[in-house]
Amino acid sequence: MNQPQVTRRDYEELSPARKLLVFAFIGVAVWYLSWRAGTLNPDALTFSLLLYGAELFGFTATLLHIFMTWRLKCRVSPPVPEGLKVAVFIPTYNESVDLVRNTLIAALHMDYPHETWLLDDGNRPAMRALAAELGARYLARGDNLHAKAGNLNHALGHTDAEFIAVFDADHAPQRHFLERTLGYFSADEKVAFVQTPQDFFNLDSYQHRWLPGRRSVWTEQSLFFRVIQRGKDTWNAAFFCGSCAVVRREALDRIGGFATETVTEDLHTSIRLHKLGYRSVYHPESLAFGVAPSNVVPFLKQRIRWGQGAMQVWRQEGVLTARGLTLAQRLNYFASMSTYFDGWQKAIFYLAPAVVLLTGVMPINALGMEFFVRFIPYYLLSFWLFEELGRGYGRTVLIEQYNMGRFAAFAWATLALFKRHLRFSVTPKGLSRARETYHFLTPQILILALNGIALPLGLALFMVLDNHLPLEAAVVNLIWASLNMALALSVVLFTLNRADQRRNEYRFPIPLPARISTDSGEELLATVDDISSAGCRLYGPLPESLEPGRWISGEIALPSGRQSFRARVASRIASESPEGGYTKAIGCEFHWSSSQERDALKLFLYGSDLQWQLHSLSEQSRTPLDRLHRLIHGQSLREPALDHWSAVTFRVGEDGQSELGLISLPLDEDGPHRIIGFHPLPEGVSIQGQLVTRTRQADFRAVTGLMRSLESPVAPLYLAPVNDFEIHETWLHTEPAPVASAVSVAA
Repeated sequence: MNQPQVTRRDYEELSPARKLLVFAFIGVAVWYLSWRAGTLNPDALTFSLLLYGAELFGFTATLLHIFMTWRLKCRVSPPVPEGLKVAVFIPTYNESVDLVRNTLIAALHMDYPHETWLLDDGNRPAMRALAAELGARYLARGDNLHAKAGNLNHALGHTDAEFIAVFDADHAPQRHFLERTLGYFSADEKVAFVQTPQDFFNLDSYQHRWLPGRRSVWTEQSLFFRVIQRGKDTWNAAFFCGSCAVVRREALDRIGGFATETVTEDLHTSIRLHKLGYRSVYHPESLAFGVAPSNVVPFLKQRIRWGQGAMQVWRQEGVLTARGLTLAQRLNYFASMSTYFDGWQKAIFYLAPAVVLLTGVMPINALGMEFFVRFIPYYLLSFWLFEELGRGYGRTVLIEQYNMGRFAAFAWATLALFKRHLRFSVTPKGLSRARETYHFLTPQILILALNGIALPLGLALFMVLDNHLPLEAAVVNLIWASLNMALALSVVLFTLNRADQRRNEYRFPIPLPARISTDSGEELLATVDDISSAGCRLYGPLPESLEPGRWISGEIALPSGRQSFRARVASRIASESPEGGYTKAIGCEFHWSSSQERDALKLFLYGSDLQWQLHSLSEQSRTPLDRLHRLIHGQSLREPALDHWSAVTFRVGEDGQSELGLISLPLDEDGPHRIIGFHPLPEGVSIQGQLVTRTRQADFRAVTGLMRSLESPVAPLYLAPVNDFEIHETWLHTEPAPVASAVSVAA
C-alpha cells in the first residue's frame, strides 16, 4: 500500500548543527568500535565479548534512535463533521470508586455528542451505583477472560458506534478531546486509530522530577511522548498505547477486535492494524491526564508488564519479518521492543568494574593513550547526541538514573520471549508496603554494595600485588565503580523518599481566589492553593485565632461560578520570620453538603493542564546547542522562578463591576506581572483593585496587555500581562523594608 507523502511542511527535521553532530558521532563510533574489536583479551574471552557486545548494542540502539527522531511529524486537527457515532469506553477492574469517578465525570462532560460506558470487570455494585448516579451506561460480564482486551471486546458487542474512545480508569479527558481527534478519521478513511499522549496530573509521582519553586518539570516518559512517538508518526508507525486514543470500529472488526493473545493488547492491536495497511495518527497535544505510579513498586510492575507484552508480540508477530509492514515500520517496532534488552547491557556495565577490581581480569588488552583518544570522544558524543536528539526532553543524567532503577525489571521482562502464557495485571495506583519497596530495590542495593566492596579491596590488591592491575586500569575502574555507586545511591535515596508519600488524593498547585468567613464572623479575601476535593491550603492575612479545629465557610471562584464550601481547619503553618511570627497558611479539610458540590470541584481539577499553564511549567530543557546559541546571542541561561499568585478584587475601567481574580507577583525583579480573571479582559484598559498576600494588603493600578484564554474543563480563564503596575501598600503584620519592586510584594 502506498504511504502518504511527507512534505517539508508537515514535519520538523533536525537542525543542520544537530545533523553535523550525528555524522560526527557515527564517524567516531565506527573509528572506536572497529578498533575495539582488536583489543579483546583472549585470556578472558567471555568477559571481553560481553562488554564489547554491550557497546555494540548501545551503538545499534543509538542508530535506531537517530532513525526514529530525525524527523518529527507535525499535526493540526482537521475539522470534525457532525453526526459521528462515538462510544467512550472506560474499563475498570479493581480501581477505587473515587478514582473512576474523576474519569467518569470528565468523560461525560466532553463536548462532542457521545455515549459513555463504564466497563466493570470487577462486577461491583458500587460501580453500578456510580454509573447510575452520574448518568453513564454500565456493563459487566460474568468472567474476566482476556482481561482488559476481553472487557473492551465484550463492550463492542453492545454498541454500534463507529468510533471507540478508550480511557484507562484513571485518565480523565479534557472536554475537547473528541473534537481534536475525530477529524483525522474523516480526513483519511484509512486511519485506524488516533493516539494522544498519556499525560499525568500527579507531578509528585515516581516518574516525575520537579524541584520546588522551579518551572522545569520532567517525567520519565517525556522523551517517548514528546519526541519518539512523533518520530514514529512520520513513518506511519506510531502505536496505540491502550488509553487516551480513538479507534475506528471498522478497522477493529477486520482484525477480530482488540488483540487478546498478549498482556499488551495495545501494542499487539497496533501491529495487526498496520499489517493490514491501516494508518495511525499521533496527535501530540495532551488531552487527558491520569495517575502516574506513586512509587517504585507500581512503576516497575508496569514496565515489567510492558516488556513482557512486547516480548510476546515479538514472539507471535516476528516484527522484523512480519509481512504487511513496511521496512520503516519494522525498524520502529524493533527499536521499541529491543529497548528492554537494555537491562542486560546496563547490568554488564554496572558489574564490569567490580569484576575487574576484585579479580584483576581485564576485558581489554590495550588501555593506553590509543584507547583514551578514541573512547573519550565516543562517549562524550554519545551523551551529547542523546541530548540533542531529545530536543530538550532527553535529560541524560535523569535517564541514567531511571536506567539504573529499572535495569533488572527490563532484563527480567525479556525472559517472556520464551514464555507462551502470561497473566495480565492491573498497575496498582496507590502506595505499597516498605517490604515491597526494598524488594524492588534489591538490584540497586546489590550494585551499590558490590561496587562499594570492590573499591577498597581493589585498591588494596593494587597496592599489595605487583601484577594485579596496570595503573591506568586501576584508575579507570575505580572511577567507573565510583560512578556506579553514586548512580545506585541516588536511585535508592530517591526511591525511599518517594515511598514516604501518604496523601490519598493529589493536591493540585492551582491558585484560586476565595472569600472566607470564620465561625467568629470575620470575613476576608484569601488565596486557595494546594487543592483537591478533600482539602486545600489558604493563604492571606489570616487571623491568629484560626487554630486547628475551627470552622470556616466561604466561596471559591471557579470559571463556572462561585463554589460554596465549608471546611475544618486541620493545621496551622506558622511563619519562621525572625522579626515575629504570623500565620503563613492554614490547611483545611472540606466538608461538602452534597456530592454535586464536590463533583463540581473535581470536574474543574481533573482533565486539565491548568497547573502547567498557570505556572508556565515545561518538560523541555535547554540542550548544549541551545545554550551555546543563547550565549552567542547574549541571552540569559537562567531559568525563571515560579511566580506567586495572590487573590485580588479588581475593576476594569472606572465604572466596571468588582470581581475576583489573581495577580502574579514575580520573584524576579524584572519579571512581568499577569492578571487572571473569569471574564474577558480587553487589551489596553486600566484596572484597579486590591490584592492580599500572607502579610499585607495593597491597592494597585495597571494597564492590561494582550489577553489569552486558558482552557479548563468547565469554562476558560482569561490571562493578560499588565503594564505600568503601580502599588500602594498597607502593612498588616510586619514592617519590612520599603517596597522597591515586586520582589518585596511577594511575601
